[in-house]
Amino acid sequence: MALFDELGAGHVIHCGDVGGVRVFGELVGRPLTFVWGNADYETTDLLAYLEGAGIPVPVDVPTTLVLDGKRFAVYHGHEPGFQRAIDGLDVDYILHGHTHLPRDDTVDGRRVINPGALHRARRKTVATLDASTGVAVFHDLGEE
Repeated sequence: MALFDELGAGHVIHCGDVGGVRVFGELVGRPLTFVWGNADYETTDLLAYLEGAGIPVPVDVPTTLVLDGKRFAVYHGHEPGFQRAIDGLDVDYILHGHTHLPRDDTVDGRRVINPGALHRARRKTVATLDASTGVAVFHDLGEE
């Protein structure tokens, strides 16, 4: 989060496998969009924590939002229909996690970005994106 603060990130998007209250605690008070990953568990206690912290809980797959006039679809990447979405969703950006591998491709005019991962990844990476210019930067935070 210190890196995001230093770079002036205006919105944090977490592509799933958040890991629980400890990680959400780092995100409280920031503009945030997240999706559930295959390793996330929507327990009653976690949902109560999120509600109390004012963190919006995703309901739809994909979670969609507009930033800087660009349309985003956010997946974890394990969901049924994810690959079909890459092949035909009417958005500017598709963000996903799951593979823990950084990715930045353009598929049929849609930018597909995976920021990488901070857990269970040989190289720990996050990404920043300036949606107004399209510039994406991957930040290497070291080895696990």
